[in-house]
Amino acid sequence: MGELGRKEANGAYGTPQKYDPSFKGPIYDRSCTDIICCILLVLAILGYIVVGCIAWAHGDPRKIIHPTNSQGEFCGQPGTSNEKKPFLFYFNIVKCASPLVLLEFQCPTTQICVSKCPDRYLTYRAAKKGSKEELEYYTQFCVPGFNNLHMSPVDVVKNKECPAMLTPSKPLAHRCLPAISTRKGVVMVGNVTSFSDEQGLKKNVTELVEGTKKVNVVLEARQVAVKIFEDYTASWHWIMLGLVLAMVFSLIFVVLLRFLAGVMIWVMIVLVILVLGYGIVHCYLEYAQLRGQSGSEVSLMELGLQPDFRLYLHLKQTWLAFMIILCIVEVIIILLLIFLRKRILIAIALLKEASRAVGHIMMSLLFPLCTFFLVSLCIAYWASTAVFLSTSSEAIYKVFNESECAFAGQTCTPQTFNTSEITKQCPQARCLFAFYGGETAYHKFLIAFQFYNLFMFFWLANFVIALGQVTLAGAFASYYWAFKKPEDMPAFPLFSSFGRALRYHTGSLAFGSLILAIIQIIRVILEYLDHRLKAADNKFAKFLLTCLKCCFWCLEKFIKFLNRNAYIMIAIYGTNFCTSARNAFSLLMRNIIRVAVLDKVTDFLLFLGKLLIVGSVGILAFFFFTRRIQPVQDTAPPLNYYWVPIMTVIVGSYLIAHGFFSVYAMCVDTLFLCFCEDLERNDGSPERPYYMSPELSEILLKGSLESPKSADSQG
Repeated sequence: MGELGRKEANGAYGTPQKYDPSFKGPIYDRSCTDIICCILLVLAILGYIVVGCIAWAHGDPRKIIHPTNSQGEFCGQPGTSNEKKPFLFYFNIVKCASPLVLLEFQCPTTQICVSKCPDRYLTYRAAKKGSKEELEYYTQFCVPGFNNLHMSPVDVVKNKECPAMLTPSKPLAHRCLPAISTRKGVVMVGNVTSFSDEQGLKKNVTELVEGTKKVNVVLEARQVAVKIFEDYTASWHWIMLGLVLAMVFSLIFVVLLRFLAGVMIWVMIVLVILVLGYGIVHCYLEYAQLRGQSGSEVSLMELGLQPDFRLYLHLKQTWLAFMIILCIVEVIIILLLIFLRKRILIAIALLKEASRAVGHIMMSLLFPLCTFFLVSLCIAYWASTAVFLSTSSEAIYKVFNESECAFAGQTCTPQTFNTSEITKQCPQARCLFAFYGGETAYHKFLIAFQFYNLFMFFWLANFVIALGQVTLAGAFASYYWAFKKPEDMPAFPLFSSFGRALRYHTGSLAFGSLILAIIQIIRVILEYLDHRLKAADNKFAKFLLTCLKCCFWCLEKFIKFLNRNAYIMIAIYGTNFCTSARNAFSLLMRNIIRVAVLDKVTDFLLFLGKLLIVGSVGILAFFFFTRRIQPVQDTAPPLNYYWVPIMTVIVGSYLIAHGFFSVYAMCVDTLFLCFCEDLERNDGSPERPYYMSPELSEILLKGSLESPKSADSQG
């Protein structure tokens, strides 16, 4: 066994476990561990509740959802003066072509809430000279309370009480924007190509288009979000059906795995290869069909990022990229199966034992639902707190001026602005709502509150996951260390394990999840710094940041692996986190060959199971939402972006499959550690018999999986 055997003999990886006739599995007589971390967690949660209450007291999510007029008032909100005015109207949309829109997200023109958008071209001068109905129609687009009909049109427009003119508009994200259309390549607004301004001068509608473009830059992301929301509204029941289908597939798979583990594993391997093969053939057929079609030769780089993914499916390069990716995945999987063919037989034996364990503890298949529910609560609390914190600022007003003004960009007060010194030096200046902010002590700590909110989310989410792992580990360890299965097992192993974890080891779980949360928050900080340095031309800083990101990514993966095995030792022995982590690491290092040969191969097989379920449901979702299934072609809902429900079904299917297979993964890891402990404590003699089943011992104790001690002695 060489170097590994010498290190074990020298005790480099701890002392192997000794035979103990009193050891019968998870210890019931245990005490509380890592009490200090438990207290810290309770105090942190109390602080988190206080931050949430502060955020909910000061925040208002309407600030990022609904349009706001020049006075900082919401349009269309119940209980306000603008309740029946849901749309925002710009006095002069041409002013929105200013770069100021992109810098401060505000047009330098008066904005009011209106009940409907204008539907005609009309100037104030023409409305005053026209009929009474025209004047009444026009005044609804003036500032609230306007009644200076005796004033000249020039003075009314100069005082910014009414817009100089109206243009045909349509609502976009509750903003009134010019109704732009094209006919034979000619841009028109309201079916005309030009209009007369308040001075009677002819102007081209392209000036309105430029102003609209600037507004669209600000509203584009919001409009995409609205379309995505519409897609969810139209397809949510089909998405739920897809997720239910994924749940049924996962449940059928794990139930069959319980009785036909060997057959199911080989069927799964063949089906994964066939599904990937079908994907390759389909991509090639789509690629071949696009040959010679106009527009299909455009490259992905030339097309750029488009919200409508259907455009990409009309490009040859898209299907070529898909085909190459699937070919690479197919080749990798086939090569792994060829090189690991003997190890797969061993992994199947362990999966069979895991299936028997799950069969005796069927409630374990439903336990991930509890974990999912608790993690969902953490996500909901974090997201709502983040939204309320980000909207707990006050309305900030700034000076906007079309020409040069020394006071431009400074904060102002709308109530006293008209009598201030600013209007004397800059007569055209306006005091308009700019954004939400604040300079109080509370607003200065908003960043700290957001940071604390994110950190607590990581800590609590990791704690919930750790609680689920310890609970499952304790239940499956009870199965393994029952000499007569299932007679020697406790009556309710899952609930007993859950109670022990909460009663005795909350502190240890808080300790492990705290370490992981600290690493994750450091990774978030590194990502933020990387985002800030993208515009900088400091190659050394970028290189250093890339190295740090890579190191902390690897560290997070290692800590997750170590925590998982530490939680298994906590569930069995009831020791504190550090002792459990050290013992688990030492045990794994004393059996490093088994870890590499057996544990990872089993993980690979379980990953193929997830891939099969996700691929099957994903393909069905793709053909359904793209209307390629003839019998139900008319059933699919009309969508803006059909990738929205497809990706939702794929991601949801993976999470569902992961939830079911995580039970098997935790069972395999627990049985594997118990198996290693069993080999060290016992020798298979009548005096010290193994606790593993005869079927498991028959295949696991052969060949390369001999114990290091026996292999070293034979050498």
